[in-house]
Formats: sequence, structure tokens, C-alpha cells
Amino acid sequence: MAFLPFISLSFLIICTTLTSAAAAATIKVSLSPFPHRSSSNAYQILNNLATSSVARARRLKHHNPKTSTPSSLLKTPLFPHSYGGYTVSLGFGTPPQVLTFVMDTGSSLSWFPCTSRYLCSQCAFPSVDPAKISTFVPKLSSSSKLVGCRNPKCGLLFGPNVASRCRDCEPTSKNCTQTCPPYIVQYGLGSTGGLLLVENLVFPQKTFPDFLVGCSIFSNRQPAGIVGFGRSADSLPSQLDLKKFSYCLVSRRFDDTGISSDMLLETGSGTGDTKTPGLSYTPFYKNQAASNPAFKEFYYVTLRKIMIGDKHVKVPYSFLVRDRTELEKQMGNYSRAGEVENMSGLSPCFNISGHKSINVPELTFQFKGGAKMVLPLTNYFSFVGNDKVVCLMVITDKVVDQGSHGGPAIILGSFQQQNYHIEFDLANDRFGFAQKRCV
Repeated sequence: MAFLPFISLSFLIICTTLTSAAAAATIKVSLSPFPHRSSSNAYQILNNLATSSVARARRLKHHNPKTSTPSSLLKTPLFPHSYGGYTVSLGFGTPPQVLTFVMDTGSSLSWFPCTSRYLCSQCAFPSVDPAKISTFVPKLSSSSKLVGCRNPKCGLLFGPNVASRCRDCEPTSKNCTQTCPPYIVQYGLGSTGGLLLVENLVFPQKTFPDFLVGCSIFSNRQPAGIVGFGRSADSLPSQLDLKKFSYCLVSRRFDDTGISSDMLLETGSGTGDTKTPGLSYTPFYKNQAASNPAFKEFYYVTLRKIMIGDKHVKVPYSFLVRDRTELEKQMGNYSRAGEVENMSGLSPCFNISGHKSINVPELTFQFKGGAKMVLPLTNYFSFVGNDKVVCLMVITDKVVDQGSHGGPAIILGSFQQQNYHIEFDLANDRFGFAQKRCV
């Protein structure tokens, strides 16, 4: 039996225009980089991002996707940030309180730092003062409500059996005031915890009432809220019943340019099989063997072939995933930068000091259905620390599993997605992409 790796489509710790057959109202949201000044410890930033990616990759072995049947358009700007993520600004409450959120396709619960007592450990990033993190204040919103233990929205996060934990409520009670249990969410790096609220999610032209959102009162390494675009019932796409969402990530070089692109959220009625002109599509990977509920968060696509230059790399054996042998062979004129690899968590890295130009082989991913992604050099190689070392920016868990769960997990992260029109077609269970300049 041949074991094929899958790729997780993920943001860690997103400019295009879609056509719609139905009349569309547009709401605009921007993605931007997380605010962060240049850091003297660039290696630590990269190591955090790489470690977080690997931690996520090790979890991405299963999923059990659900599609929705939504078609009007909501638009919101996306901003890139030096620390590696892309953010959106969203308004919650009555009147709306606007906060910044990291956009994440690898988790589902949306949450904001909440109350003046919000505590964030290990959050002293450059330009971030943990004591001055913007927080949501429930008492200033007339629409803010704690989620009751018997509220069906409590079950979106804790499952249908959560009612058995409502010990202070009689089975026939209609006015039970016991709240939904506190939540704790673990990420690749960091965590957050708090209580669930239902609140108004406010876009410029449309308000979504009773949106389930987390009111976090403590976090670790999470200095901003997260808006979850994963596949669980509590995610933003599920709660808004999105038909699809798409974005085009502007280039970032771990700095804060202030340039944004647009993410489009398509809602409404009707399904249809309309493809966006110019996009290549591959179906989302389906694995009925998903055993851990956490795995249903993620989006996967099946990788059929990897090309390094004109060489077909065997998948998922060690040539690319474990030792990157073929890549190292074609870059044999450059020495390995082992110290940088250890500091940054990236591999392989090459010392190009003394070379006026370098030759890097082209990297191509071919997915199930024949869709090919020919990555520009800037989407998979980058200078690290200075102009003397370059590193491969593709992250994998390096695990070749010969069991029933298939091959290694590779993160097709935001670095690879720069300057691509990316579409998550939820109604038709497929992933679309096309290279495009996003600004």
C-alpha cells in the first residue's frame, strides 16, 4: 500500500474579487500583520513559528469535514505582521467594541481578551506590553450574555453530552442559571481559557446576533484574540453558514508594512458548483478514521507528487520530508548552516556567504486531481538573520507513519500562500488557488 502525505492548510499563532450568481452585499474586513517592531532575536521568532507549525503538523492526521449550503459577500481587510500572522479587526457588542484578531484556519473557537483582569503570561513580545492589551468589556455591551449550561451553543464546544455536567439543574428545569463550563484551548504554542458568551458580531453592513465567542481571562503566548476559521461547529464559517471564503495574502518579510488585502466571506442561499475563473482546484482530503475530535478542526489536501527542479521526489519517503536529500543534492555548492538551523527550527539552511548569486531549484506541489502549485522562490526560501544564510520555509512533522493514518503532515502555511488567490469552497468541499499579486 502506498502512503501519501497530506498537507494541512493553516495559519499559525489573508484582495481578491469573487463573482457570485446571487445579489451580493459587501462587508469589508482587513487582514493585517500582528503589530510587532523589528526584533533583535529574529531566530527566536522563527523558532516559535516553526515549533508551532510542527506541533500542529503532528496533530493533522485525520479530519471529518462538514460542508454548509450558503450568497452575499462580506469583505474584511487582512494585515500581515512581523511576528508571522495575519489579523482582522472585528466588532463585537452593542455598541461595537472593535478588537484585533489573528486569523487562524487551524482552530475554531473565536475569542477575545476579556475584562480588565485579563492576564497573559509570556506575552512580552517586542511592541507588546502585556499590561496594555486591548480587551473586550462585557458590561459595556447591552447584548452580552453568558452561555447557559443547557444552551445548545454550549454543546457546540463541549458536545451534546455537556448537559450531564449541569449538575445544579433539574432535567426539567427551564430557568437553570448554571453557566456553560469554562473552556481551555491549546494551540501549537500557547493556550487560552475563559467563559463562553453569545454576542453580536458586527460588520459595517450586517450584524450577526448570538455569535458564540470566548471571553478569555487568561492566556499563554496569546497577546491578541483569535478568530477561528476551522471546521468545527463553533467556527466563524460554521456559525455564519459560509458557502466559501477566500483571500490573497500580501507579501510579508516579518515587518509591519500597514498594507492590507481583503478576505471575502460568502453567505446566502443556494449551493451550485460554480468555479472561480482561473483557479485550480483539489478536493479536501476525507479520512473516515478520524478518532480524535480535535482533528476535525483542520483542512487537508492530498499531495500526489513533489518536484524539485525537474526531479520527481518520492512521496512520502525521506527525500523531502525527513532529510530533504534531493534538495541538498541540488544545492551541493553551499554548506549547511547548522547553527542557524538549531536556533531557528528551520531546515535545511545554507550558508551563501561569498556567493554573488545562488541557484535554487524550483519547488512544485501536485495535488489530487492534477492541480499544480509552482511556488515562487520567495514562498519557500528566505534569508534568515542576515544576508548570508537562506533556509527552506516549508514545515513538516518529519514522521513517516506506516500505519493506517498515512504519511507525514506538511503545513502549507501563510508563507507558501503569499501572493496566491486562495479559496476554501466549503459548499463543494474543495480548495482552490491561483498565483496572483495581492497588492
